[in-house]
Amino acid sequence: MRLPVALMFVSLVCGAAPAHAQFGSLNDRLKQAQEAKDKLDKKVGDIRISDADERKLGEDVSAKLRQEFGVYQDKDLTKYVSLVGKVLTQGSSRPYLDWQFIVLDTDGVNAFASPGGLIHVTRGLLGLIRTESELAGVLGHEITHVTAKHTARAIQKNKLVSLTAQEVGGSAGLSEAVISQLAGAAYKTIISNAFDRDDEIEADRVGISLANKAGYSPHGLSEVLERLEERNRDQDQPNGLFASHPLVKDRIANIASAITEGKLAASATVAPRYGKHITFTAKPIADIPVIEGARGLTGGESKPKDTKESAPKDAASKDPNQAEQTTEPKKKGGLLGKIGLTTGSQSQNTQTVASAGARGLGQPDRDAKGGSNPARVAIIINPADLVEFKKGIA
Repeated sequence: MRLPVALMFVSLVCGAAPAHAQFGSLNDRLKQAQEAKDKLDKKVGDIRISDADERKLGEDVSAKLRQEFGVYQDKDLTKYVSLVGKVLTQGSSRPYLDWQFIVLDTDGVNAFASPGGLIHVTRGLLGLIRTESELAGVLGHEITHVTAKHTARAIQKNKLVSLTAQEVGGSAGLSEAVISQLAGAAYKTIISNAFDRDDEIEADRVGISLANKAGYSPHGLSEVLERLEERNRDQDQPNGLFASHPLVKDRIANIASAITEGKLAASATVAPRYGKHITFTAKPIADIPVIEGARGLTGGESKPKDTKESAPKDAASKDPNQAEQTTEPKKKGGLLGKIGLTTGSQSQNTQTVASAGARGLGQPDRDAKGGSNPARVAIIINPADLVEFKKGIA
């Protein structure tokens, strides 16, 4: 009996060896598979966004903003704001971008910088500002968000998007699907003013430097911030323009320090010219009509894609880019539909928008209703226009 037992023992040991080897081999294969997946997975921070891709991203975000708020159809006013902006961009670190300045048709006091050189200011903000130097301070701030690529930085820091190597593509640039995903994340950042402290401080400091370089008083931005602080003193949470941290008082102090350190001494306010072009004032927060949901962290309300519904009722026979010669802002219609910020399903988008709505209460400037015409106003600015305009900065 001993011999069979011994043989059985040897047999069991020998039989175990292949099983152990197979188990180890499985672990190796799983490890190799994970390593391969890790090599494929990339974060947005690893992606190189070219100037061309950045512009595509900005156009997507701008389309969402224009669909959301509408565009104020006044050619003269748009050209005026654009002239102030163009003067500033000439002194920026990226003067070569195709800079465009768009006035959104809403009473909310706000401004949005889309990547690639698309700057949006609201009609309500223009009504709150009192001088051209104040407008220059605000535009300089928004321009710096673009030149310093703060939106891309915010997406990277917040890890809002995760892509694979295949999605990123090669030298041909980012795919349309990736641009769409990045635009969704960018919109969340921009609509919620979700830039961090360092980005806001940089935008303030560089922005007032741009204004000063053009001849405008660098104190203009502080004056707007003080007015915003007064406007929002009864608000329970940050609202609208410059809603993110740092606190307004800290920002005003930082601006004062930057003016002293940089010896910024320009003094032009150009109040009369501003008053000539902007003849309306901002509505009090309590009088601003707002949407029932909230645009919030994941998106907001917008118009449907049907172009038949995009034009104002009273403009059926007009060119959508034709200026409306008015001295007072027209009261336009409200929202139409929802913006889908990602490539996910309709049910997912509805769910995330509803979630944002629960968090977005009490922000009337951000959640203000908008106009019904998303068409950009076509203007032409030639070198002679800029030369003549600069003569008035005194």
